[in-house]
Amino acid sequence: MVKALWAFVWFCNALVIGYFITISAVYFLTSLLAFGALRNYVRRLHSLDTRELITSAGAPPITLLVPAYNEEATCVESTRSFLTLEYPEYEVLVVNDGSRDRTLNRLTEAFDLAPTVRAPMAEIRTARIRGIYRSRRYPNLWVVDKENGGKADSLNAGLSFCRTSLFCALDADSLIEREALVRVARLFLEDRTTVAAGGMIRIVNGCTIRAGMVTDIRLPENYLARFQVLEYLRAFLAGRMGWSVLNATFVISGAFGVFRRSTVVDAGGFAVDTVGEDMELVVRLHRYCRENKIPYRIAYMPDPVAWTECPESTRVLGRQRDRWQRGLMETMWRHKRMLLNPQYGIIGLLVYPYFFFLEMLGPIIEFMGYISFLIVLFLGSPEMIYIVAFLLVAFVLGVALSLAAVGLEEISFRRYPRTADLVGLFLLAVLENFGYRQMNIWWRFRAVYSKIRGVKGWGKMERKGFTTQASK
Repeated sequence: MVKALWAFVWFCNALVIGYFITISAVYFLTSLLAFGALRNYVRRLHSLDTRELITSAGAPPITLLVPAYNEEATCVESTRSFLTLEYPEYEVLVVNDGSRDRTLNRLTEAFDLAPTVRAPMAEIRTARIRGIYRSRRYPNLWVVDKENGGKADSLNAGLSFCRTSLFCALDADSLIEREALVRVARLFLEDRTTVAAGGMIRIVNGCTIRAGMVTDIRLPENYLARFQVLEYLRAFLAGRMGWSVLNATFVISGAFGVFRRSTVVDAGGFAVDTVGEDMELVVRLHRYCRENKIPYRIAYMPDPVAWTECPESTRVLGRQRDRWQRGLMETMWRHKRMLLNPQYGIIGLLVYPYFFFLEMLGPIIEFMGYISFLIVLFLGSPEMIYIVAFLLVAFVLGVALSLAAVGLEEISFRRYPRTADLVGLFLLAVLENFGYRQMNIWWRFRAVYSKIRGVKGWGKMERKGFTTQASK
């Protein structure tokens, strides 16, 4: 029995060390690529009048699709944000997904909505549409009221009524900066093969909002939210920016992404049978374009920014991470034929294997590492070489990668100008490895069990609302 236990421990040790070394090497590579790309991007940004470029080139009209379910705390402020964007021609189409709170009432009161008629532009099956409304105050604001069908179903409903060649998928609890659409639309003008582009997602908790815009950027008071600020910097600046350099963007956040409408409709719209519809759509677009030999590009830009409210309790955050992991597993399984398939180029040979083996199976591997670590201590004969190696790879490299993400933020956009906030981010890079990271591993590991049990749906997400400042 003891021999079998030690065999299991040594197997876990080798697997975990190999996993950490591999994933750290990938993050190191993407961070290096992101460093060069960010420097070039910022340098070009300073010498470019993006608004003049877009206007002179004929900016393509865009429709903002905003699914909303029980978003009474944030829907008015975020919609105001969408209506103040600096873009020549766009519509805002909010889809009320059978909310049980006062979401529709708050939108009606704030924007003077009136019933109207709007013809669908595509045949996409969705839950029953109960009514169409248009603002008397803002002619480009429309609201579709429908029975509850989930976020993907709401996006498909909005897609059905979308009249423009491009659409932007957003969350109802998000704010996007005034020039965000201008910046991301530039990709579609510069490269006509672009079918999708994502922007940067930042945490709005702790920031002050005025007239639908972020006016004062601060780190949140809540430490769970602070850790998520660091997480988002690492995922977007060090991760997605690096993958984009390789033309291998695999994920566009559901909180902010712009898509070519015709390509998404031809590919089948948003999948309603997964909780990770944003990632699934991007993977399906890769597959659809490669299988049909369509020249295409899916890109990421670090400067168009959407601000989103993140969970501030372990209960809600745990649900979110459970859902994210289940969505990843569903997407990986659905498109498993892409794994190591040369037909899909770098996506099939490099990116898909990374997400399959390191992101999807990673929580299982790392959880096994912690279990074997405890077994070694429990047996009373701790192997110091393993303990040192585990701590070195798991913690020290984790700190280094987080510090690199903060460094990328500092040399590029410096959205946190206060010295106290910058120092706080550096401290978080160390502290997150002692508790927060382990909680995330547990939530993601638990998601595997949730998936096996057949758990469906999103779980309840609670919104506190934005910290607003009255306009003068």
